[in-house]
Amino acid sequence: MSNHETEATMLAEGDLVADYLEELLDIADLDGDIENSVQDGRAYIAIDTDSEKLVGKDGEVLDALQELCRLVVMTETGHRSRLMVDVAGYRARRRAELVVMAKDAIAAVQETGEPVRMTPLNAYERKIVHDEVAAADLVSESEGEPPHRRVVVRTK
Repeated sequence: MSNHETEATMLAEGDLVADYLEELLDIADLDGDIENSVQDGRAYIAIDTDSEKLVGKDGEVLDALQELCRLVVMTETGHRSRLMVDVAGYRARRRAELVVMAKDAIAAVQETGEPVRMTPLNAYERKIVHDEVAAADLVSESEGEPPHRRVVVRTK
């Protein structure tokens, strides 16, 4: 499959999800504009709304909404999707927070040489931290079981 076909497939997934989300917003009587694009090799659906109801505490509602959207794609196409749903820029803000947390942990490890155990994070959030740690030439691993799974940062 060429890059163009892959991008076209991702945009088609996004269109399916956008239709689903428009119906959902109507049912919930929520206002929001939906944009579909491809970012970082995955379909990216952004909902621009003032309602925090779609984000929930610590992004829990947003994560559930994203899983529902992935199920829509699976049901319609028969294959898994890695699509990402964002509401009101929550994911970008959270990513920035995670980068700061990772840099703080990196600095602590570099200063003391002792491992740092971070607070529990979901898989997507742990990936962001692991990437930051690798870029700093340190080692990280996940430990524990969800929902208490966390990243441990240490020297090589």
